Amino acid sequence: MKRVKKLTATLALWAAASLPLQAAEPVTLGLNFPRSGPYKEEGLAQMRGALLAIDEVNAQGGVLGRPLRLVSKDSASRPEKAVRNVDKLADEGAAMLFGGASSAVAIAAGKRARERGLLYFGTLTYSNDTTGKDGHRYLFRECNNAWMSAAVLGKHLSKTQAGKQFFYITADYTWGHTSESSLRQVTATQDDQRHPGLKVPFPGARISDHQAALKQAAASDAQVLVLVLFGEDLVRAIRIVGELGLNKRMQIVAPNLTQSIVEQAGPTLMQGVLGTEPWTWRVPALENSARGQAFVSTFSERYQVYPSSSAASAYSIVWQWRDAVERARSLDSEAVIKALEGHRYQLLKDQQEWRAFDHQNAQSMYAVRVKERSEVLKDPLKQDYFEIVERLSASETLPTLEQWQAERQSAGQPRQLQ
Repeated sequence: MKRVKKLTATLALWAAASLPLQAAEPVTLGLNFPRSGPYKEEGLAQMRGALLAIDEVNAQGGVLGRPLRLVSKDSASRPEKAVRNVDKLADEGAAMLFGGASSAVAIAAGKRARERGLLYFGTLTYSNDTTGKDGHRYLFRECNNAWMSAAVLGKHLSKTQAGKQFFYITADYTWGHTSESSLRQVTATQDDQRHPGLKVPFPGARISDHQAALKQAAASDAQVLVLVLFGEDLVRAIRIVGELGLNKRMQIVAPNLTQSIVEQAGPTLMQGVLGTEPWTWRVPALENSARGQAFVSTFSERYQVYPSSSAASAYSIVWQWRDAVERARSLDSEAVIKALEGHRYQLLKDQQEWRAFDHQNAQSMYAVRVKERSEVLKDPLKQDYFEIVERLSASETLPTLEQWQAERQSAGQPRQLQ
């Protein structure tokens, strides 16, 4: 009887504690993500990561005693549509905006968010320009930039592919341009006569565009094929690579890989491909992150798939914004900016930091190689795709303040975020 009374009292206290949160007006977060288009698989992962984080935040009392709710709009990875989404989400009362898998989207949407007085967090936006020449106070990037990918990937390529001829096929927009430029610099392949390259349209590339570019690569003497493509564009290109047999005579490199890309193309075609990731579901164990391992376990149980870097990015953004709001004791964007700048934390891996001068998230980077199909199939979920072949800390990959200011100055931008 005593145990029953104690349980009844505990439940009553829990119900009383939960009533204010339930009665309080929700705080709206706006997810501006690709539900359609070439990057839609990354968008799905972001939605899943965001929903899990919001559920966890609400279970712990919400934000300033108010529950979170998510409102989303499909960007289709088109900047003009993403900008319209910003206005729609702002009109619906969003306190913060995040998402996307295109740097052109992050840059365009981020500028409009600033005009509406809202923070914008980029999830997958790898162009150097996002926090470089196009950076501003209201834009934060959770993922890595092209320099960070190039540094860790270039170190591995310098060990394994030194002196070989490269061929670049690049998506014709800001991420593609800065990714190719960064990798050329760190691998000393700037000579485009010896190491030629081609651009393909983005968005809207056709199969014929990729076929034509890859046939030129096949006709070259290149030993390393760098596909600066992403999402469905990269999946399509990899399939053509297989049809042409290029993966049997060239080292295939894709600067930015994700779990969903390997999943779509299949581990047979993708095996041996080199790229980079800021996070994989294996990283928490590598970095001894108990919180990260719990995230992998909870996400996997909930969705029956391992979380990708896309999911981890959206999940981390929700938690980091929530923690910054709690420190600031305010939803005001300027107050949250101050709480974020220079903040160091550990969440899903080792220590990370929101750099104050450029709002780039400083974190460790990993060069990865896709495992052989037989190794992948040993995993219970058949999703153990990546072998980590190189690791660099943030200090070894990121441009310094002086380098960042020089980049800003050369682009005619202020030496401080405005």
